Amino acid sequence: MPAKTITTMDDAVAPAAPAAVPAEAVTPLIRGIAVLRELTEAGGTLPPSALERATGLARSTIDRITATLARMGYVRLDGRDVVLTPRLMDLGNAYLAALRLPALLDARADELADELDESVSLAVADRDGIRFIHQATRRRAMSLSFRIGDLLPAERTAPGALFATEWTEADRRAWRERRAADPGDRGFPAVPPREHPRPDEEFERRAAQAAVDGWALDDQLIEPGLVAVAVPVRDPHTGRIACAASVVSHTSRHTAAGLRDTLLPRLRAAVADMERELRQTSAPEPGSGPSGLATWTGASKQELGRGFVESLARGLTVLTAFGEGRAALTLTEVAKATGLARATARRALITYEHLGLVTATGHRTFALTPRVLSLGFPPLARTTLSEIATPHLADLSARIHESASLAVLTAHGDEIQYTARVATNRVMSVNLTVGTRLPAYATSMGRVLLADLPPARRTPGELRPLTPHTLTDRAALDRLLTEVRIRGYALVDEELEAGLRSIAVPVRDHRGRVVAALNTAMHTTRRTPAECVSDLLPELRATATAIEQDFHTAGRFTRVPTA
Repeated sequence: MPAKTITTMDDAVAPAAPAAVPAEAVTPLIRGIAVLRELTEAGGTLPPSALERATGLARSTIDRITATLARMGYVRLDGRDVVLTPRLMDLGNAYLAALRLPALLDARADELADELDESVSLAVADRDGIRFIHQATRRRAMSLSFRIGDLLPAERTAPGALFATEWTEADRRAWRERRAADPGDRGFPAVPPREHPRPDEEFERRAAQAAVDGWALDDQLIEPGLVAVAVPVRDPHTGRIACAASVVSHTSRHTAAGLRDTLLPRLRAAVADMERELRQTSAPEPGSGPSGLATWTGASKQELGRGFVESLARGLTVLTAFGEGRAALTLTEVAKATGLARATARRALITYEHLGLVTATGHRTFALTPRVLSLGFPPLARTTLSEIATPHLADLSARIHESASLAVLTAHGDEIQYTARVATNRVMSVNLTVGTRLPAYATSMGRVLLADLPPARRTPGELRPLTPHTLTDRAALDRLLTEVRIRGYALVDEELEAGLRSIAVPVRDHRGRVVAALNTAMHTTRRTPAECVSDLLPELRATATAIEQDFHTAGRFTRVPTA
């Protein structure tokens, strides 16, 4: 197979002046992107009234846009708030998959972080800033808080000095204009505002030195105490910087000079391994991309009428045409992948070029830019499985009129711990809260979780009789767990507490491993065991599938904590 080409955004630098909106741009698409960006900068949640003020759009327009985004699964309408959902990460995932660098290099970055016991980041250039594409962080009281997709000004980072070595004079001019217009870095919400701007010449000297040294330092440029050293990872085919790898620490552990002297050699060795990985990896086979999106948007328009902005929905589907093996696409290929008419796809691409989300790459092709990550990725990159599950639990509880819960197995394997729960309003209900621990062997969720483990790894602890019905024979429990694994659910009847009946199903990661369990519990008078299986099991399985879909989307390029 031919050697692969690494997709880099070398032309992703700030324009000298705001460009006029092209006549063929799709206005509803521009407005929808503005709403998504405001939600992103606000941390993922805003009421419509705040979106109205921030964007300057009419309330009726905001309502139509958010209704369309909700129909696409990109936001949910939670009471008075509009909330970003993991499904929106499909857009950022399309960019990261097309880029391929995270998939190829993240294991090397993770290994380096483990070896050094320090945080390691991968970043790409985004105009006159840098944007993170991978984070391997250490859990400490003082730890790195940056997220995948966060944008930082180049002059306040170590990677920025490296990328600046490839700037043209036009790039430097655009950078100076941005600095003059925003001396406090208010346009970069991921970093603290700059109180004492440093002269432009200082960064220019750092960039010149980085060109000579082949590495760069950040000595508390972002905030006091934070230090970093960065080395460029070069595209083996062009010699240009594909991304920058950096080790980040705190002055309580390393000075900037100490970071350079002690960790730079190991970072350079890791970067050499990364560049070898890029040289030896073949180009991926082009995927087929999404299908049926144009038909879906048309059907949604027919069903919802004026409340569904079809041009916004169709425009957003264009971003999902890109992905692994589809880093650069022609107009015809975009139209074919999405099922859109060429004219519709063309207007969307023109709009995205204007917004900086797409760039023309030559040979009449287009590619996504790192700016796609500005559409919800940073706040969603730190989501947890419990946060993903909670709205689905609420929907389930509303449908079945029973409480719904999510739990994981504790480290010792003998207990389950509740991580999410939505309780129903009843005079008599199961009184449990998030954080509650229960013996795994006597609970439906515990049995689902234990059933996924090899028998040798099951450590249910002492099997004590909690009620006259509790199963306490270890061999019988092992046989039952085998049945649970085969049938895909567990039903526990008055074994934990007299009068309590529960049924649970597994929640799996993208490899098929059970990472959590979902259940509902009730008093035995409300449903028979047979009714639990006939009425509740299908609802539980549907909810588990919905949670898994969001979990897999969120976890494609980020780590989603399950506990």
